[in-house]
Amino acid sequence: MARYCVRIEYDGGPFCGWQRQNNGPSVQGAIEAAIFRFSGEQVTLSAAGRTDAGVHALGQVAHFDLSREFAASKVRDALNHFLRPAPVAILDASQVAENFHARFSAKARHYRYRIVCRRAPLALERGRAWQLARRLDGAAMHDAAQTLIGTHDFTTFRAAECQAKSPVRTLDRLVVTAQGDELLIAASARSFLHHQVRSMVGTLKLVGEGKWTARDVAAALAAASRERCGPVAPADGLYLVAVDY
Repeated sequence: MARYCVRIEYDGGPFCGWQRQNNGPSVQGAIEAAIFRFSGEQVTLSAAGRTDAGVHALGQVAHFDLSREFAASKVRDALNHFLRPAPVAILDASQVAENFHARFSAKARHYRYRIVCRRAPLALERGRAWQLARRLDGAAMHDAAQTLIGTHDFTTFRAAECQAKSPVRTLDRLVVTAQGDELLIAASARSFLHHQVRSMVGTLKLVGEGKWTARDVAAALAAASRERCGPVAPADGLYLVAVDY
């Protein structure tokens, strides 16, 4: 038995999410089908994170087992061949130890959220960023974001359907930077709650609009109540950038 780890890039727009489902195409399902066409084996792919419908990835990580050994480069190239024309790419593949697990071995996960502030519609980036017609105060958003750094009960920023046993998470990094019309929000932690990043981004948007202050964000966090969260940012601006092991 050989275990393979793959790093994956995908456009989440056409998919119902990472996880295989009965109500539409999934990224997991597309890759598992490609593995079967390549190897003749039916496998279950385990990922570092189960991204929602519309969420993209620049560096998703997953693993699977095959009864036969193949060169890692052959695994990469064969999967890319059979994945066409789906917007999914296997960036690299490697054979790993049997105790490696894409989810449980991960030390950190890094996400990026993109907001584009302009009145003109997005022609080339449609479905790949959250477009807002008005400018946001990125500096104020960054300052407010620092109140969320550290170990906290993140119930306020947790989806109602989140299945995590505990709402306590340690947020290592939350940085807001401006690049022209675009705001980039980078978030890093060992793990995140369901909708945590999108909930934090939606709340920080209120700060950028001048409706909330950093003190309001801190109070919302301390309340540990979903009712105190700002609007949840749309999925199409979110990217899983990388996973550390």
